[in-house]
Amino acid sequence: MTMEMGPSEVHVWSADLDQPSISRHSLEGYLSAYERARANRFRYKRDRERFMVGRGTLRALLACYAGVEPGRIDIEYGPNGRPYADLAVHFNVSHCGPLALFALSLEQAIGVDVEAVRPEPLEDLVAEHFFSAAEQRSLAAVAPSEQATAFFACWTRKEAYIKATGDGLSLPLESFDVTLAPYEQARLLRTARMHDDSAAWTIHDLSGIAPGYAAAVAVRRVPVDVRCFDVHAFAGRELTAAG
Repeated sequence: MTMEMGPSEVHVWSADLDQPSISRHSLEGYLSAYERARANRFRYKRDRERFMVGRGTLRALLACYAGVEPGRIDIEYGPNGRPYADLAVHFNVSHCGPLALFALSLEQAIGVDVEAVRPEPLEDLVAEHFFSAAEQRSLAAVAPSEQATAFFACWTRKEAYIKATGDGLSLPLESFDVTLAPYEQARLLRTARMHDDSAAWTIHDLSGIAPGYAAAVAVRRVPVDVRCFDVHAFAGRELTAAG
């Protein structure tokens, strides 16, 4: 399988990390020695297998775009475990339980986040510790039946943004604003930077990508054409580099 991507496109792939042994072993063959050692540090077999499937899938996808065999891609890991590589394509990964999302862009750094939506009361969602004052007011105005969905929409949009910037925990979640109400388009409203560059960013809601999950992707580009794919819809096709 080969994939090509335009400069204004973002591709988001979803994958089920709970795979049968025949598929799992094929993907594990792409892993580096470091990734295998890291997988072996997981206490539970399920977590170990999910990690290996996730990293193998990432390598297979990157091979489709970068013209490099999956096992030859030199993936490095930052202090927080975030993977990166010296390739023409930018990428980011997020997973929650068995669901993994892989976001790719040609020109700009990218961030993606996915979370399972848990129907918890607003007082249990600790919004006051992570959301800005404006976001807390917006969340309080949402109907009680929709507050959990709005909370996780906000959370994933904020996480996607800080992952795209590369700031990580150095950028407090309460220092910038995103939309969260069910009737609002996903947007970055305000940044904490000296010159507010929120208009230069696109945040795209991905909550329809899998039932029971909230998800978002962020990229510093406007406009952006976000295209979503399911890895398993391409099952049986050889993953090769686009050329």
